[in-house]
Amino acid sequence: MKLHYKKYGEGPKTIIILHGLFGSLDNWQSLGKRFGEDYTTYILDQRNHGKSPHIHVHNYQEMANDLNEFMDKIDVDNAFIIGHSMGGKTAMQFAIEHPDRVRKMIIVDIAPKYYAPHHQDVISALESIDFNIHNDRKLVQEKISEVIDNPGIIQFLMKGLTWITPEQLGWKFNLEILSAQIENIGEKLTGHAYFTNPTLFIRGEKSDYITEDDIDLIEEAFPMAQYATIENAGHWLHAENPSQFFDEVITFLK
Repeated sequence: MKLHYKKYGEGPKTIIILHGLFGSLDNWQSLGKRFGEDYTTYILDQRNHGKSPHIHVHNYQEMANDLNEFMDKIDVDNAFIIGHSMGGKTAMQFAIEHPDRVRKMIIVDIAPKYYAPHHQDVISALESIDFNIHNDRKLVQEKISEVIDNPGIIQFLMKGLTWITPEQLGWKFNLEILSAQIENIGEKLTGHAYFTNPTLFIRGEKSDYITEDDIDLIEEAFPMAQYATIENAGHWLHAENPSQFFDEVITFLK
């Protein structure tokens, strides 16, 4: 699996950043550059997203394997791992399987529990797009807006658009496979979930992805867990309040 990536900086320690569902490394470029001022920083496209291979299997075991192969490829023994949402689940799965390769871990607005499928509206909106008809960005946005009335989600999905050819729009992600295997996105951690290195769980003040009811489950698997809340932010907290997010992560890594 040859994951597409970008690299920033040449610091003595390494950060690897994993995006969430329907995202790409593009969502993390600004923060990647900032982290690159002090750390060697890699931002990745996970499988079926961005410019990484679009393949018929999508689950956390395979994504953890992808990360392990990537670290072998870049010849990095261990790193700080940051993962948002789906990327956070990938990071957790990787950490419990390869604890020696994770110095510290930052999990962004996701818990190690099962999440019932809750992306039906988003998938319906994406599947409603016929690129033969909706052949410019304005038409795509108007069609998505018929199903979704959240400006933040619409803006996020619009970042998934790309020009497949000079005349043909398309999605950066593999919508067919992600839609068919959406149950896998919500699955809980598999195997013996236990990781003893420091782990920071960052949640959005306006998000309900991590609740107080999840704390016992988190600390059962991650006994060194710490917590931070990003003010005035929901699930995409790293985009909604990047300054506080950056400060929380840098403080934790030191």
